[in-house]
Amino acid sequence: MSIAIKMPALSPTMEEGTLAKWLVKVGDEVRAGDIMAEIETDKATMEFEAVDEGVIADIAVPEGSEGVKVGTVIATLAEEGEDPASVKPAGGGTKAASSDRQAAAPAKADEALVSAEAQSAPTKTPAPAPTQAKAAPSGDRVIASPLAKRIAAEKGIDLSTVQGSGPNGRIVKADVEGAQPGAAAPAKAATPAAAAPAPAQDFGIAHEEEKLSGMQKTIARRLTESKQTIPHFYVTVDVRLDPLLKLRAELNSALESRGVKLSVNDLMIKALAQALLQVPACNVQYTGESLLKFSRADISVAVAIPGGLITPIIVDAGNKSLSTIATEMKDLAERAREGKLQPHEYQGGTASISNMGMYGVKQFDAVINPPQAMIMAIGSGEKRPYVIDDSLQIATVMSATGSFDHRAMNGTDGAELMKVFKELCEKPLGLVA
Repeated sequence: MSIAIKMPALSPTMEEGTLAKWLVKVGDEVRAGDIMAEIETDKATMEFEAVDEGVIADIAVPEGSEGVKVGTVIATLAEEGEDPASVKPAGGGTKAASSDRQAAAPAKADEALVSAEAQSAPTKTPAPAPTQAKAAPSGDRVIASPLAKRIAAEKGIDLSTVQGSGPNGRIVKADVEGAQPGAAAPAKAATPAAAAPAPAQDFGIAHEEEKLSGMQKTIARRLTESKQTIPHFYVTVDVRLDPLLKLRAELNSALESRGVKLSVNDLMIKALAQALLQVPACNVQYTGESLLKFSRADISVAVAIPGGLITPIIVDAGNKSLSTIATEMKDLAERAREGKLQPHEYQGGTASISNMGMYGVKQFDAVINPPQAMIMAIGSGEKRPYVIDDSLQIATVMSATGSFDHRAMNGTDGAELMKVFKELCEKPLGLVA
């Protein structure tokens, strides 16, 4: 019997992706574990492995296809003993599934989504407090996960009265568990409408038009959302780097035999993580009705990659050695540029750090990466006049700016974090204690 190969959900929140490249063709024999295709999500390009053995009998979705829904049949596999030429394509012989068929994920994809949702549900947080009720009009299609539909049916809940907190308003388990039968739908909090981009005007100037990738579109959407919905405030401190640079040189000399080389950024990651642990009021996340207070500091580190930006995470950076941070960061950055990060390696983080010092940038204000509540922007270290022990001297000084979510913390909290960060950098033995 032929096997339908479906668009996989490469992360719990993935609903669609781009089939970037096929690595097999019709007639090829594949075994479990063979790489069949490269699939582009909104964050990375990931390899798709075969889970069954057989011969590729049909490819239903050509490479380069965008917006392929999770669960859509993308190819058909003939099992051992079957004649591939006689196998009927699992997608019904059509090369492009209709939007209605794509929207309905088949059984196996539903099971995968149910499993992913069941795992992530305990950390789901309710949507911000409602301001204006608005139920779904009769006849509108309700988007809900299979698990949410099952729970709603058992509790007698009308899904049209439930406000979804998942991607694109999708109703998930957490939404229906607290709902009451016959209750009116909580309305979405009013948020500013995103301004439509100005109409393109080339003014008769010769130009090329480059289509945005899924990642670039996602970055644009998230940054717009961040600036429209998060009230940023900024705190900048000047940090004397000479003691830290001296310590780095000594540590690199000691670590040379192990093939480890610390960068200034590695020490910044450690300093921010320790500062967050010392000032827990800044290691939080705003949910609309509560604050999540994190017990460890996971630092998302901005890494430029072709066509965008990605933020691999150093987990529990405050309690890791500098050599471990350096080794992990080197590996994550290399795989980020190759598009080989797994979702758990870039999804999450309790705060972010963005370093543009290597470009000679003196100081900048970074945009918060939602749902996080702060990001640290690191400028370049440069020789400046600086007062040391009541005398004017020349020192290597760096400007660092913290961007904070004013809904989650007060200005004094941000100021305290920057003070501790500055002290850790200027007295860096605390980073190796």
